[in-house]
Amino acid sequence: MKVIKISTLLSVLVSTILITSCANRPESIAASYISHERYMNNDCVRLATQMGDARAELAKVSEMQNSKATGDAWGVFLILIPVSQMTGDFEGDVAKYKGIVEAIETAQIKSKCKDA
Repeated sequence: MKVIKISTLLSVLVSTILITSCANRPESIAASYISHERYMNNDCVRLATQMGDARAELAKVSEMQNSKATGDAWGVFLILIPVSQMTGDFEGDVAKYKGIVEAIETAQIKSKCKDA
């Protein structure tokens, strides 16, 4: 009788772990939609500066998101809980900066900037 209860408990625990989501890696996060129109009044030099800033911010939040994903992997391995479920992650920020980079790229193309 105890064997059945332990196996049932184990099954529920494993199912809960599989259902609980861990932090996603930045490369699997889709960009948020940001309109390129917001950048169309800028000249090519300003667009290049904004692109550099956006890519730097994307790199920063991507690294933070990677750290969260790695922490989740260790958390699930060690204590069966993805830590980001309690502390949050940076998925929204990664999506936002990916969207900004895409919007600036589109503005550069439409403005016929050479560095686009």
